[in-house]
Amino acid sequence: MTEPKPDQIMQIAIGYGVSKALLSAVGLGLFTHLANSPMTLDDIVSKYGLQERPAMDWLDMLVSVGLLDRKSNGKSAQYENTDATAAYLDENKPGYIGGIIELWDLRNYRFWSDLTEALQTGEAQNETKNSDASFFETLYSETARLEAFMDAMNGSSIRNFETFAKKFPFGNYSTLCDIGGADALLTRNVAAVHPHLRCKSFDLPSVTEIAARKIEAAGLSDRIEAVSGDFFSDALPKADVITMGMILHDWNLEKKKQLVQKAYEALPEGGAFVAIEALIDDDRRTNTFGLFMSLTMLMEFGDAFDFTNAEFVEWCKEAGFSRFELIPLEGPSSAAVAYK
Repeated sequence: MTEPKPDQIMQIAIGYGVSKALLSAVGLGLFTHLANSPMTLDDIVSKYGLQERPAMDWLDMLVSVGLLDRKSNGKSAQYENTDATAAYLDENKPGYIGGIIELWDLRNYRFWSDLTEALQTGEAQNETKNSDASFFETLYSETARLEAFMDAMNGSSIRNFETFAKKFPFGNYSTLCDIGGADALLTRNVAAVHPHLRCKSFDLPSVTEIAARKIEAAGLSDRIEAVSGDFFSDALPKADVITMGMILHDWNLEKKKQLVQKAYEALPEGGAFVAIEALIDDDRRTNTFGLFMSLTMLMEFGDAFDFTNAEFVEWCKEAGFSRFELIPLEGPSSAAVAYK
């Protein structure tokens, strides 16, 4: 019998440092600057006002985990992006996903130091710990902050929405309403691929003002309407397809079921309700990102959580849905579909 080794334990235990090295690099814009040309240690120290020795350790840690390449050794060595960081962490590239990483660097990373407290109390560990205002109240109180937040979320959503637009059988339907549509990213992507569809992006008034601007800029005002409302207090707009992209995980079980029921009531017979999420695998063994997102919801909201497809199906059956489908999207994300 082979004696177990502590290597994996230690590799995971130091993960907080590796994570912060990446978050700091994105926050500083390192990968964007490296897209212009490789940089030496001296170049990077001068550019960002760093201390030489810790900067070298930081850069070489990024090399060691495959987030940077380095040509040769010593002080004359040049650091450059890998294929992956060039594609996804250069803010000038269409595939940029750094917005959400910047957000994690600025705020979320700090909340995780209070994970034990969150597990013991079931309470949020974000800014609301010291304020009576909810996360959404704080976020929606300032347009610039709200738009910056949506831009950050878009980087983690756009590839899923693009894939969903191609994989879902929209040819069978005429209308779509995206609930909690933010700046209409989902409807803009779907409408661009399916010109026969008429779409609505449904969200609070402060959000739909931003969505209307984005829709007009995309030249899609004739096929997408930004509709204002509150998805808990108002009836959802009628449509053949109702989508919720990263919406259900923001809420507790009671509110999740309320939204599922409202989606059922807004659909015609044969209509489809779609939840796009980093669904936790039914055995709860492999989708680390989905479980990470569920704990992130704990940090942000206390009683919110991510969920499995089996749980989604159970809630939808209770609401009256009769047929179900799971469409894999990008990486750990999927589209869970319930048909009326």
